[in-house]
Amino acid sequence: MHDLLSDKSVIFFDVGYTIDYPASGDWMFTNLFYEIAGDRLKRCSETKISKAREAGAVYLEKDHLVLTEEDEAEQFYQYYRIISESLQLNLTDDEISALARDRTYNMDNYVIYPDAKSVIQTLSKTHSLGIISDTWPSIDNQLRALNVLQYFSFATYSSSLGVFKPDRRMYLDALQKCGQDAKDTVFIDDSPVNLSAAAELGITPVLIAANPASDVDTSFTKIHSLSELL
Repeated sequence: MHDLLSDKSVIFFDVGYTIDYPASGDWMFTNLFYEIAGDRLKRCSETKISKAREAGAVYLEKDHLVLTEEDEAEQFYQYYRIISESLQLNLTDDEISALARDRTYNMDNYVIYPDAKSVIQTLSKTHSLGIISDTWPSIDNQLRALNVLQYFSFATYSSSLGVFKPDRRMYLDALQKCGQDAKDTVFIDDSPVNLSAAAELGITPVLIAANPASDVDTSFTKIHSLSELL
């Protein structure tokens, strides 16, 4: 086991780019999105696509307290409507609805990293495991489909609090749920910004760079796969 974990009792995990990654290569533009709108998307410049994504993100961040999957599907309906209008994709109401429900209910949109389940299973025998994730209510179904939900004892989801990392309320909620001092915990995430906020509260940060975009210079301990924790 990694020396970093030897004196810790709790390990918090992020989910995206830590435990799993998007099947399409994009969290929001799913395989179904590319199937329905891919040809029309090719006519759009990267600048326009970026601006459309920003507009969609602003909407999602405006009211992130989302407590049911049906509310999640409705929120993603509005998201894909914004994307369609911003890029002039001319998606029909039925197509937008299909995209929203696919994003909410289709667990084939997520692929677990090859070593993730075995590492999580092994660590669950020696540590209490938790989740701290920016996500929506369908996350439990996602983790269940990946066959790892049963190894986690507690979870802090952004949609339940209405705030995203690095808001300190995310970490304080996680610490309250695990019942341990921050110094006894570790947090594994792919974002240095999120890890810095955790470190400010005394949580030991570990940067995971399974996603090449996260492979940056850092003063934090860095791993490239969860298997390096063993």
